[in-house]
Amino acid sequence: MSRLAAAEPPAPRHRPPLPARPAAAVRDVPAVTRAVAILRLLAKTEAPLGVLAIAQALDIIPSTCLHILRALVREELVACDAATKRYSLSAGILAIAGRIIGKNGLAEAMQGDLDALARRFGVTAVGVEAAGLAHMVVVALSRADAGLRLHVDIGSRYPALISATGRCVAAFGGYDPAALEAGFRALRWDRPPTLEQWRADVEATRGLGYAVDEGCYISGVTIIAAPVLGAHGLRHCLVTVGMSEQVQRQGHATIGESLRDAATRLSGVTPGGR
Repeated sequence: MSRLAAAEPPAPRHRPPLPARPAAAVRDVPAVTRAVAILRLLAKTEAPLGVLAIAQALDIIPSTCLHILRALVREELVACDAATKRYSLSAGILAIAGRIIGKNGLAEAMQGDLDALARRFGVTAVGVEAAGLAHMVVVALSRADAGLRLHVDIGSRYPALISATGRCVAAFGGYDPAALEAGFRALRWDRPPTLEQWRADVEATRGLGYAVDEGCYISGVTIIAAPVLGAHGLRHCLVTVGMSEQVQRQGHATIGESLRDAATRLSGVTPGGR
């Protein structure tokens, strides 16, 4: 039995399932894929890298890697140190990121609720945006004024179906069950649930309007998430991340219901029973 199901919540009024989304055919564009991989590698690497290091890390032919890097330098997304011939991200990429953040009205609207949640419960409060079944991306963030903080940054990416956010995606995203199962089987957890346990948690999430991951994704860490719903289903989630002992003292239901209430205000749609 799942942890959420064991909590014996009031009988939920289930949200009618959304139509399953058909899988879209996407053609590979190797040059674009490699360019994005290079940008991501440089973003997570503290020191600048040379062509060979980048090519080896990404399994790209060095000459191809050099051509892509030169194109990225020309577009002012990557900078090259003339003396060391090493590459790093350029400030030009901030112009793109800044425009995205500036246009993300919901991320801005989330901030007040995230700040309030972080202060009230002493946790890290996060707003994430779903990118289909591939990834969730952090678009808003508030850290508690506490001695121990978990490292999360704007722009951080993680698998869409992992943890509490993944249960929300599965419950409210309207995806085909076969696609959900395939995505689940590719996940990596510290303490992986069985497929049956995960499905039970997803069903509980539909009823409660929020999901709880207690140490499955990251041992000792409890993540609680609630979906922000729109006309086409789930696009964002509000999330709290905290050490499990601390979250237990606050109470899963107390935090989860507060997340659900904030998500409801943002979406105008009530997920699950109330």
